[in-house]
Formats: sequence, structure tokens, C-alpha cells
Amino acid sequence: TSLITFLYSLFFWIRFENDTAKFQFVETIRWLPYSNINFYIGIDGISLFFVILTTFLTPICILVGFYSVKSYKKEYMIAFFICESFLIAVFCSLDLLIFYVFFESVLIPMFIIIGVWGSRQRKIKAAYQFFLYTLMGSLFMLLAILFIFFQTGTTDLQILPTTEFSERRQILLWIAFFASFSVKVPMVPVHIWLPEAHVEAPTAGSVILAGILLKLGTYGFLRFSIPMFPEATLYFTPFIYVLSVIAIIYTSLTTIRQIDLKKIIAYSSVAHMNFVTIGMFSLNIQGIEGSILLMLSHGLVSSALFLCVGALYDRHKTRIVKYYGGLVSTMPIFSTIFLFFTLANMSLPGTSSFIGELLILVGAFQRNSLVATLAALGMILGAAYSLWLYNRVVFGNFKPNFLLKFSDLNRREVLIFLPFIAGVIWMGVYPEVFLEC
Repeated sequence: TSLITFLYSLFFWIRFENDTAKFQFVETIRWLPYSNINFYIGIDGISLFFVILTTFLTPICILVGFYSVKSYKKEYMIAFFICESFLIAVFCSLDLLIFYVFFESVLIPMFIIIGVWGSRQRKIKAAYQFFLYTLMGSLFMLLAILFIFFQTGTTDLQILPTTEFSERRQILLWIAFFASFSVKVPMVPVHIWLPEAHVEAPTAGSVILAGILLKLGTYGFLRFSIPMFPEATLYFTPFIYVLSVIAIIYTSLTTIRQIDLKKIIAYSSVAHMNFVTIGMFSLNIQGIEGSILLMLSHGLVSSALFLCVGALYDRHKTRIVKYYGGLVSTMPIFSTIFLFFTLANMSLPGTSSFIGELLILVGAFQRNSLVATLAALGMILGAAYSLWLYNRVVFGNFKPNFLLKFSDLNRREVLIFLPFIAGVIWMGVYPEVFLEC
């Protein structure tokens, strides 16, 4: 079923017309008959690839849980299908209130996935932390949406960017939206929930969390905050730059200190997503295109790294770095695949992340050379923690006291990684396909 959904989403890419800026495949259903609020959906070049990324990762999540999930298998599948439906609706929504409904609804299946199929005892605490952090910020956005509705009489996304708000109202509304989107990115200091949620979530939960859910905040900035509140966006751009640079340097340094494999990748995700916000708020075509490419690239690379950690955990039942070493002698196929995604995570030329980060730095340099220079430090620190992790896990002496000699990746696991490898190389070598939409 999930594969059929993925193939159907490719049909939209094939039929997509690149020569128009209008929304395509638009559908409208009357929702609230005595108001102007309708179930209004459609896609453009921004949302197209996020829909495809969602439908691509869902069958991967199903395959990952095929043998590792021992209890409530039916409910596990239902939770992921519901999560996929809500995520597709988020990226297709052309009505502000409908967007909010599905934006918040995604929390429910993810809360259940972390709380029921999590791997350790702290999973309930992590699930509540994830739920409360993201819900509290979104309440401000709901109030802002209601204010916009009573002010303009509509929540139609095609009409609202043409509506003018006073500068003071723009600032207040922008802050309300920022309170919601910054938690989802996540930005410092509201990033604490992410490493905790990743560590306790099952492998498939981490894949969907890193691959799609972290993109909701940056997608919200790009879709709503920037076009609807342009004056407030210019006013708060220095604030975003400061927060993003702090997050990149702070979380990169924090990553080097971590001892849990999942926490290392989770903190690196925070650094990469704050790189995205720098490109987005450079407010030029290079920065914005680079931020979209980096979001898509992160959805592939980070998800694949969590799958690598899941493969190790399924065999050795630990995620603590010090217990690993010498895997190149017992798992050569895994070591090769892990090396590829480690290099992609540190933005090696020829991989998808390099193109995104290069465009972001070009865009940021046009606005503020100091911000671009400080952000580039994230690439150096990213190389430091990526190579440190790979060296500790793969090379050195094998530790038979802690690790058992299990077989290398099986055919199912190799097949799972192949589409990720193809996608990363494709985006890195020929990104024009993704930029022309």
C-alpha cells in the first residue's frame, strides 16, 4: 500500500508543469459552510518534493519494522499510515486553518510511536516532552490564525500574501508563528526535546522524525512567515541569524561530546536545520533554493544514518560508542555504506548536502559575510564529529567482550539503503532536476 502511494506521488512529478508559478492539482471541498474556510489543497514546486520524500520514507519505515517490531504490528502499521496521511495534507494545504489542523495532528501518531514502540524505559517521558514542547508553541500560532481570519475574513493562502498588515501587527503575528515553527526546526533553546525523542524512538520513528517532521518548521517559515509578513521578516532577520549561528556552533560542539550514536546524529540534525534557516532568511534566490535542497538532502542522509544505527542496535543491542570498534573486519558492507553517508553528512562534494550548503553560503554571503563565515565553521565541526564517530565505530580493535560476531547486512537491509545512495548521488551530481520545479 505504501509503495502504491509512492508511485502515485511520482505521477504528480511527471505531470508537474515547471513553467508556471501557480498551484497545481488543486481541489476544494466545502468544510465550514457558514465561513470562508474550506478544505483546499494543491501543490507547487516547494511542496512537491516534500510530498515525494514523505511517500518515499514511509515504505522504508514499514520495511524497517517488519522484523524488529514484535508487538502490536497492526497498530504500528496504522500509526505510520495515519502519520503519512497527515504529513501529505500538511504539505498540500492551501488554507491556513487546515494547515494548522494537520500540523498539530501529526503529533498524535508520533506520540504513540515513541511511547509504545520506543526502545528504553524513558520513552514515555520522551513522548510527553516531544508532545508538550511542540504543542505549546503552536497555541500561539492558532491565536494568530484566528486573528488573521477575523481581520481579513479568509484563511486562503493564495489571498493572504496580497493582504497588507500594519508593521506592528506583522511583528506580533510573526512572533506567534515563530513560536510554533522554531520548536519544530528546532532552534536553540527549544531543541532539548529532539535528542531525547530520537534516543527513545524506534528506528523507523527516528527516520520519519528526522526525515520529515523537522522540515515542518522550515517549510512553515518559507510558506507562511516570509511571504505573509515581509516587513517583520526583515526586522527579525538579524535575530534569526544570531540564533542559527549559535545553534550551529553550540550543537556541533555538543555533538562531539556525545556517547550515544543516536544523540550524535540528532544534534548534528539541529546544526543542519539551522543552516537551512540561515539560507532561508538570506531572502535571495540562492539561499532559498539552497535551503530547500539541504532540507531534501537532510531527509535522505540523516534518515540513512539512523537506519545505520538501527542496524547496529538490532545486532548488538547497544548504542554507546565505547562498546564499538573494528566493525570493518566483521561488517565490511555496513562499513562501506556507513562511510558513504558519513561523507554525505559532512557535505563532501558530489553529494547532495554539498550543493545545498554551497548555495546557502553564497546566499548568506551576499547578505552578511560574517554570518556566512561563522556558519561555515559548522562544516568544519561537522567533519570533526563525523570522522570521529566513524573512526571509533569502524576502525580500531574489535571488542569481543561487548560485541558478538553477527553477520553483515542482509539483502533486505542493503536494498533499503540503495535508494538513499542513488538519491544522494543524483542530487549531488545533477541538482538541476530539483531546482527547475
